[in-house]
Amino acid sequence: MKFTKMHGLGNDYVYVNCFEEQIEDPAALARVVSDRHRGVGGDGLILIGPSQTADVRMRIFNADGSEAEMCGNGIRCVAKYTYEHALAKTGGGISVPGQQSFPASLNIETGNGILAVGLVVDQRNQVSKVCVNMGRPVLSPQEIPVNLAGEKVVDHPIEILSRPLLMSCVSMGNPHAVFFCEDVRSLELAKLGPAIENHGLFPKRINVHFVQIDKPTEFTMRTWERGSGITMACGTGACAACVAAALTGRQERTCTGHLPGGDLGLNWCEQDNCVYMTGPAVEVFEGIWPDK
Repeated sequence: MKFTKMHGLGNDYVYVNCFEEQIEDPAALARVVSDRHRGVGGDGLILIGPSQTADVRMRIFNADGSEAEMCGNGIRCVAKYTYEHALAKTGGGISVPGQQSFPASLNIETGNGILAVGLVVDQRNQVSKVCVNMGRPVLSPQEIPVNLAGEKVVDHPIEILSRPLLMSCVSMGNPHAVFFCEDVRSLELAKLGPAIENHGLFPKRINVHFVQIDKPTEFTMRTWERGSGITMACGTGACAACVAAALTGRQERTCTGHLPGGDLGLNWCEQDNCVYMTGPAVEVFEGIWPDK
């Protein structure tokens, strides 16, 4: 089986072109290829295949084999791979209201519906940057899902491992819990992350993010991803943090997220209520996996 290792800000996955390859058990494959000692190594497996409704379809499997609805860093890599391997023709581009336009575009089918992505292509005809219209954030607890009443979960008090926290929850096609703090580097994320991910409030588990506000237009975050653990970056999580920071009055709607793997440009646009995420996508290497 041919594969390509790619990453968005260090959030790395093994990518398989399912226009050419057939994967019988992607969950099992995700577990073995993601192993950083005995496999290729990565946060999971992403399949790029045909779609009946879009240019391509992406399926995401976490390192533990569970299937995720969406991956913000992953979709940028899927866009890069699709363009550079000529799996689909690009469309007329997308515009971020009040900001820049991206002249080439693709539509990608995900577990969160069809998302439009804009591409920046360099002189070598390679994709250097991708902007994704991540869609409208979901704030209803029932839809996220979170086992809490009300219309939104914003600065809701919760105690984890005897530590009082304030939690805001957002779905960007997958569920996120955002916690604001003074210093993200001092947190015991390896302990807090799994305790929150598997808390009884979250019937489908949850992605966990601790966020430090640096300026009205900048934040720093650390992430514990559902099914993968501590990761270098989480694109959907950065979008959720942008929304939560604006909802709680901590930050402006257009901002930069500083993640361990690098920076993302974020804009929760007032005109259409969609979140736009802009960042890089990088191909690391190609290889052959001996077993399917």
